[in-house]
Amino acid sequence: MGSVTLNRVHRFFVDPGAMAAERFPLPASIAHQVTRVLRLRDGDEITLLDGLGQEVRCRLDGGNCVVIERGEAAGEPAHQLTIWQALLKGDHLEPVIRHATELGIARFRLFVSERCVVRDLSPRKLERLQAVAREAAEQSERGIVPPVDAPVSYAQALKAAAPGSVLLFERQNTKRLSQMEPPPGVFIGPEGGFSPAEMEGAGWAGLAVAGLGPRILRSETVAVAVAATNLSRTGDFA
Repeated sequence: MGSVTLNRVHRFFVDPGAMAAERFPLPASIAHQVTRVLRLRDGDEITLLDGLGQEVRCRLDGGNCVVIERGEAAGEPAHQLTIWQALLKGDHLEPVIRHATELGIARFRLFVSERCVVRDLSPRKLERLQAVAREAAEQSERGIVPPVDAPVSYAQALKAAAPGSVLLFERQNTKRLSQMEPPPGVFIGPEGGFSPAEMEGAGWAGLAVAGLGPRILRSETVAVAVAATNLSRTGDFA
């Protein structure tokens, strides 16, 4: 039986205005990667996405993109799940953003809680996390790039949480996330977890409290477990 070679069409997120015409210059933001890194040539096809749910399949032609087809981008889950993630030490936020983006998380909202070792996030580090989300969205063929918001205080996060959001607590053994309706948002604490006062505050704010089971996960693992658990139940994964 002969082998089958599948040619991958590379996907890139660009500014929506850059892909408005039927023939337009190769966007400067991706020109180096397309021509120097990937060494694509005239006649090769690429897919450009506006990050808002639309995509354009194009053919390269003399430094320009010629539109072949426009359409709605696939790859987005029906259930829009926001991860509320406490700041973590070192580069531990990067795998959270990368892997949860691949699984289909809609948005990342960062916050600072009582037991966070890291108390702020530089603009450069935030830009890096946003770049990680974009790269993961391209690799996993998402239709949008999930936003990564600048961190806010825990109190501000509670006020901004959508009704029905859930806070995860590692010692909650009576109610598991898998036993609840898929929530619009999930709060994940830092390496030291949430304090008793923060747990009480979550209750006052109307958040339900749930656990993931008898094992204790590292904080950077929880978002992946949450995404897989919830999106599989809504038919958006596995």
